[in-house]
Amino acid sequence: MSILIFFVLSYLLTCFTLQKLFEKSGVDSKKAWIPGTNFVEWCKIVGRKPSHALWMLFPIVNFFIWAGLCVDMVRSFGKHDLGTSAWAVIFAPFAFWRIGNDNNSKYVGPVLEMEKKYFNDIQTAIESNDQYKLKKLKAKNPYKKSAGREWVEAIVFAVFAAAFIRMFLIEAYVIPTPSMEGSLLVGDFMFVSKAHYGIRTPMTVAMIPLLHNTIPYLNSESYLKTPSLGYHRLPAISNIKNNDPIVFNYPEGDSVYVTPNRIWSVEDKRRKTYVANEVKGRKLRVRPIDKRDHYIKRCIGIPGDKMEIKDRQVYINDQPLQHSTNVQFQYTVTGVESLNIPKLEDIGVTAYPTVGDIRRNGNGYLMHLSEAQKNKVKEYYPNASVNVVEHRPDLKNPNATLFPHDIRNFPDWTLDDFGPIVIPKAGVTVPLKKETIALYRRIIRNYEKNTLEEKNGKFIINGQEAIEYTFQQDYYWGMGDNRHASEDCRYFGFIPENHIVGKPLFIWFSTLNGNMGNGINWGRLFSGAYKM
Repeated sequence: MSILIFFVLSYLLTCFTLQKLFEKSGVDSKKAWIPGTNFVEWCKIVGRKPSHALWMLFPIVNFFIWAGLCVDMVRSFGKHDLGTSAWAVIFAPFAFWRIGNDNNSKYVGPVLEMEKKYFNDIQTAIESNDQYKLKKLKAKNPYKKSAGREWVEAIVFAVFAAAFIRMFLIEAYVIPTPSMEGSLLVGDFMFVSKAHYGIRTPMTVAMIPLLHNTIPYLNSESYLKTPSLGYHRLPAISNIKNNDPIVFNYPEGDSVYVTPNRIWSVEDKRRKTYVANEVKGRKLRVRPIDKRDHYIKRCIGIPGDKMEIKDRQVYINDQPLQHSTNVQFQYTVTGVESLNIPKLEDIGVTAYPTVGDIRRNGNGYLMHLSEAQKNKVKEYYPNASVNVVEHRPDLKNPNATLFPHDIRNFPDWTLDDFGPIVIPKAGVTVPLKKETIALYRRIIRNYEKNTLEEKNGKFIINGQEAIEYTFQQDYYWGMGDNRHASEDCRYFGFIPENHIVGKPLFIWFSTLNGNMGNGINWGRLFSGAYKM
């Protein structure tokens, strides 16, 4: 609703300030208030064809058309200075109001037609070698810009266009962790489409262009929390399906501590005792949805799905889900005196110190391997013992590391045996019970902005006792392909629809093990980032 109010007020202010400009240019001022007609007349005033106004009907494109019309309008009143043009783009009603209420500001004429005629006259003078006329035309050039202004405008336009494309259409991301290994590798640079799952309109509007949430070196936030707009999403090109990779804002990233190596949420601090030392002395940062860190996972469950993991196999609605052939698990490899690292790297098993798949473990090794890689390791080392790492419930931690962080009511859940759990869907109502409330607390309080109190076994939502709750939006369940090395929904819970950013398209660049010094992964360039 807030974004609608913003656009309506902006439109009404524009219509109000256009009245004077229409009047000064010989157009009936009442037409400034007639939707459609006002843009047609506006196009005529600046020297464009009336049909040019149709571009205002096309989302995204209309922002650029609007900016161009605003600049051309002030130029049609003889205002060619950079300051007025800037105000016309930043807040057109202010620029229009100043011109309309300035008795010295007169309508000069349709600037685009005049500009075209001027440059045609220049060309004619050049072709006829009329140096006197050419000199006279250049001396009276009303469209002349200094070299400095040309550079400023070019840079501003480039930044504006890049920021606009990044905000609405396509953004570049880099894979920083091995959680999606071996589908997506550390050091993969990929483009993500923000249109496929529906363009999410901006919520944070005051920000440094092309920066996400932090100013490099200064280690401070790159945006202002106010003013802000509400959540809205344009129609999707395609719906999210099971096994689709998705990019989203980290749901628990609303309140975080930023350290040199990573961020820690307040929930991490509460659940993991060692995190308190990691974040000691650091300021808690509260971030809006679109400024939370980006994660990429594979969407395992969509709204309404029943999801369960049994002995590492995912089941959706009681049917086994076909997972990626690249899905990895952690194995212990013993009975090997030494490893042939180059041979292992040929099959995609890396030994890089910080992001590699191999760790020394007592008399053996820990390796993250896909099924094919596991079979190759057995082939290379026939006397080795290769066993998957068994994960056991965290019974000693009352907060439990895994979602829903309630060891009393969910005592047996592990990374490999999890659920069953039903993914919340908008409009679906669930009963509220003390045995299951842990699944929904964060949804009710944090994602859907209600107050929730629990007193004497009763639930008070927004001051009213409740025995059930109806979800206001859809939710998703994402997991990394590197199943034993991924912080995903098994740790932080459901992904709200308003946190969904987009769909990975393709890898446009890739460095070996995330380090340019190691070389370029030539074989991954321009490969699909959405493959199984």
